[in-house]
Amino acid sequence: MSEKQPEPIILPRGQHSISRQQVDEDTLKVLYRLHRNGQLAYLVGGSVRDLLLGRQPKDFDVGTDATPAQMRRLFRNCFLVGKRFRLAHIRFKDNKVIEVATFRRHPSEEELPDDPDEHFHFVQNVFGTPREDAYRRDFTINALFYNIADFSVIDHVGGLEDLHAKRIRMIGDPLVRFEEDPVRMLRALEFAARLDFSIDPAILDAIQKKKELIATAAPARIREEIMELYRHKVAGPVLKQCRELDMLPHLLAGYPGTDESIELICKIDQRTASGVLIEESFAIAALYLRLFMDSCPPSPQVHITEALHKANEIIIPHCRYFSIAQGIRHQARELLVGCFRLSRGRGMRGERRFLQHPFTPQAMELFRLWAEVRPDLAPQVKEWQRALQSPPAPKQPPRRGPRRRRKRKPTTKIG
Repeated sequence: MSEKQPEPIILPRGQHSISRQQVDEDTLKVLYRLHRNGQLAYLVGGSVRDLLLGRQPKDFDVGTDATPAQMRRLFRNCFLVGKRFRLAHIRFKDNKVIEVATFRRHPSEEELPDDPDEHFHFVQNVFGTPREDAYRRDFTINALFYNIADFSVIDHVGGLEDLHAKRIRMIGDPLVRFEEDPVRMLRALEFAARLDFSIDPAILDAIQKKKELIATAAPARIREEIMELYRHKVAGPVLKQCRELDMLPHLLAGYPGTDESIELICKIDQRTASGVLIEESFAIAALYLRLFMDSCPPSPQVHITEALHKANEIIIPHCRYFSIAQGIRHQARELLVGCFRLSRGRGMRGERRFLQHPFTPQAMELFRLWAEVRPDLAPQVKEWQRALQSPPAPKQPPRRGPRRRRKRKPTTKIG
């Protein structure tokens, strides 16, 4: 960290909008106990950003100069997690966890592994100061601190200015930071969409140069980040921007991301915004519905077994790469095949059984959203909605004819 970097900006309580009443009470307990025991205790990361923007944070993270061993002594409900860098999880009732991290810094040259290829992914217990910790973070708006000791907001990296300008800006050189962690490219697009912020041109330029690196990120992290896009109702605009930046094929292994697919995902964002929780199987089916319909056009001549085969062919590579459980994969396949059945229209063999299938209502919901993208399917939606709303006719038992009496064999008298 250069000595020429500016002094931090410290806003006293009267110059910012954060109130302790907005902070989770268990988080406050953790902050106060650390402070009473002579430790620095800061609210850190996205929670400070959201509070300054007038948003309610999803969760609250704590930063401190206390080591993991010290935190274990201070909190009886403390459990240490992590292999390379130890984090403290302070557990409260109802499985609630407050995550507390010791301030970190970038390792020095002497502390790095001998193999240069491992430098960017090297993480270990290298404790640092709050200022060093701020410069280690990704974006300026995520590096703000709230100090429980005097209720001030501390800014080491220009995050307050970027919040005011509604701008996403990287801490340090974006080219280097994306090499350290390619997932930051996706996170930059996500934050811009979630907060309605602009993106610093240096970040966009670096994404153009480093977009192929996103394919080297851990699949588990990409899977979680994609689901975060859905949960935050920004999957449509972010995937659209990924396509415009030519990053989408690297993100999802050749995924084409057509206009109709992106439009369908935007419809799902609106559905999530209305309060409907997104399930991963629904998200996967939405991603691949257009591709599935193109490869298996719905018609009476296409047998259902062929549709099942095509659905598996399309989603199995995705599910294997991201280690998605078989149950979720099965649900996604059933949603695709359900949309295939719905697109063919009524009167096909097996309709009664399909109407009673447990996945049919979800398939109908996906098909309804798809029909908003493809208005020519609207008549089928109305027909199927009427069929689902009317109770199925009771199944008639097979008719049997009159019971035949068995003829007795004639008996032969003896004598």
